[in-house]
Amino acid sequence: MAQASNDSTLNEQFAALLSAEGWSLLSTIDPSMVATKDAAWSLNEKLRREGHDAQVVRAVMAQAELRYRARVKFGPFADSLVFTPAGLEQATRLTIAGLHARRFANAGCTHVADLGCGIGTDSIALASAGLKVTAVEMDETTAAATTLNLMPFENATVIHGSAQDADLTEIDGVWLDPARRTDVKGSTRRLFDPEAFSPPLSFVEQLVDSGMDVGVKLGPGMPHEAIPETAEAVWISDHGSVIEACLWFGRLKRENIARAALVIDKDGAHELTSPVTVTADAAAPVGELEEHIYEPDGAVIRSHLISTLLESTGGHLLDEHIAYFTHKDKFSTPFAKGYRVIAVHDYNVKKLRSWVKANGIGTLDIKKRGVDVTPEELRRILLAGTPKSAKNKATLILARIGDKRVAFEVEPH
Repeated sequence: MAQASNDSTLNEQFAALLSAEGWSLLSTIDPSMVATKDAAWSLNEKLRREGHDAQVVRAVMAQAELRYRARVKFGPFADSLVFTPAGLEQATRLTIAGLHARRFANAGCTHVADLGCGIGTDSIALASAGLKVTAVEMDETTAAATTLNLMPFENATVIHGSAQDADLTEIDGVWLDPARRTDVKGSTRRLFDPEAFSPPLSFVEQLVDSGMDVGVKLGPGMPHEAIPETAEAVWISDHGSVIEACLWFGRLKRENIARAALVIDKDGAHELTSPVTVTADAAAPVGELEEHIYEPDGAVIRSHLISTLLESTGGHLLDEHIAYFTHKDKFSTPFAKGYRVIAVHDYNVKKLRSWVKANGIGTLDIKKRGVDVTPEELRRILLAGTPKSAKNKATLILARIGDKRVAFEVEPH
């Protein structure tokens, strides 16, 4: 009943938003006007005093708040889009959607079906690339939002329906973004079983078997053993956050690439690739600590390409089960963040507190792998009682090396 109630509320809000009063009022609201709870409250009160319908005000406020949150993914472009809460959460960032669209265009596709299109950000990118787009969305409210978002594109059509029932007769490329969450007692829970996705991964394989050129967006935690052997799998990180994994089939799959890590940073996009499927326990050299420690980007770790990275950079792991690697030299790579080792401490909270106090440390960054501790909680403990006069900064890397827990005092490159 909770889910039905949530859906009903969202539908009512959307109907109010699309009313003449709602749509006109939304055009006057800058999303920054709801940047804080106090600001949102003040705006809400102001709109009600002006005599606007209460339901319309709720709908406009909700949409303005979604647009403000969406600026993280879409920048200023968010202010021109219409969102649903779930649609925003799963929407592809426009920079990444552009990379997806380019792959379809480069493969020679002309008409792409975006199955499970959500609010349509991938469809926008595909249509912007000059491709004909058929966007299919099962949720009625989300399909309405997508229709509004695709209004500028004559080459895009939105269909309210099931991805598995879509007519693909004239389609030569398919993009899917399966729903990977389910509602439990009114809240969402992330799904990890590919057959529990909507549509399931087996449906993707059916499309591939029928000869379709298919791309599918999945969560970065996608288990490697569930990836079909015929797929090229790419893990993507954007400014340090691993955001998705994509599988590519048919003409969309590149020759001689089975696994890839795509890292996007301030300098652009960088890719590390392997022609073969790499297992988690792929052989990588292990050795003693050198002058520098490197933390591979999350996309490199998720794609099991640490061994590939070491082949190009040199260096070796500190422990076969830990992703940190060490090197005698300082170097720069988009695929890992480097640190110079200053000292090595035993992982002992009492001794580390003494170290913090003795060095006048007031700001402490903590990174960890293989150690059962929450960095935020440990930081609070280590800095407890630190005087305001403590101005020094420090970085600790916590790791389990063999059976020993170690705290490396480091300095970022």
